[in-house]
Amino acid sequence: MIKFRNEIAEIVPYKPGRPIADVQREYNLSEVVKLASNENPLGYSPNCKAAIEAALDSLEIYPDGNCTELKSVISEKFKIPVSSIAVSSGSDEMIDILSKVFIESGDEIIMSDVTFVRYIDTTRVMGGVPVVIPLKDWKYDLESMLEAITEKTKLIWLCNPNNPTGTIFTDSELSDFLKRVPKDIVVVYDEAYSEYVESDEYPKDSLKYLSEYENMIVMKTFSKAYGLAALRVGYSFASESIIENINKVRGPFNVNSIAQAAAIASIKDEEFLKRVYDMNAEGKKYIYDEFEKLGVEYVPSEANHIFFTLKRDSNEIFVALQKLGVIIRPILKDWLRVSIGTPEQNSAFIDALKKVLSK
Repeated sequence: MIKFRNEIAEIVPYKPGRPIADVQREYNLSEVVKLASNENPLGYSPNCKAAIEAALDSLEIYPDGNCTELKSVISEKFKIPVSSIAVSSGSDEMIDILSKVFIESGDEIIMSDVTFVRYIDTTRVMGGVPVVIPLKDWKYDLESMLEAITEKTKLIWLCNPNNPTGTIFTDSELSDFLKRVPKDIVVVYDEAYSEYVESDEYPKDSLKYLSEYENMIVMKTFSKAYGLAALRVGYSFASESIIENINKVRGPFNVNSIAQAAAIASIKDEEFLKRVYDMNAEGKKYIYDEFEKLGVEYVPSEANHIFFTLKRDSNEIFVALQKLGVIIRPILKDWLRVSIGTPEQNSAFIDALKKVLSK
């Protein structure tokens, strides 16, 4: 009998948002709106197409394993040395890499309860012990996280804005937290949704902390605001020693040539990012207004998604909306998450929601 590692026995495979084609086939629908995976409704920068087409001429050549040009443009944009930058196949891969770099069997790893599920899964894969801190008013309870630190604590996962709740903690709260975390405990700060934040209190320059806290890692991505989710490109900032150890673990050609070319073209297009930000802010306000008219409880968001409840079984709502051609994401027993789309997509979601509520 084949034996598998005990550490993975209770892990459930990650379930992404349902593909549009699956829902079309199941319910015989011609039109389906997907607002399940926090994807960019504006697509990607117009600059990407030419860059991708040019990269197609060299598919027989292995990609630059060092991501030299991409790291150079990232360095130029953020004013961080190339030696403090690592590029990954999405933030998912970096979460996996960091778990391999730092977590040993028995290490305690602190995280929140309602947050990105890959933090707890990769912790368990490496034999770490998840120390799960409940959110407080749907926000990270940083004080309780600090109180949970023991001599066995190895790493702390932070997601700001948080996925799926869209809530944030402030720059002053992050500063205070970092001051109080022992320097031998790694703090991984995931800001995948930072480009959408409207609050002036948010730590919009988290990279300023890297020079003072060598135990801090900042993760960012091209999947959300830049719209390159299909190509899988993430990037992280940390001390040179951390980056050196990341490079020991990551695959030799982990980011393909097409992804690198698209990311280089995307990062230079500030006008596109502004359009993304503006559309998201407008869409968020529209959904808030409609939720309030319908009496739907929701959590104010600083991301490109909204966490809400209808006080009914979330899977029933999930299926009912699919039958009407709208895909969202069930999260908890009676809480769901909807991504913010184009005006037309947002309107389709609200129209379908009204029909579900009327039954």
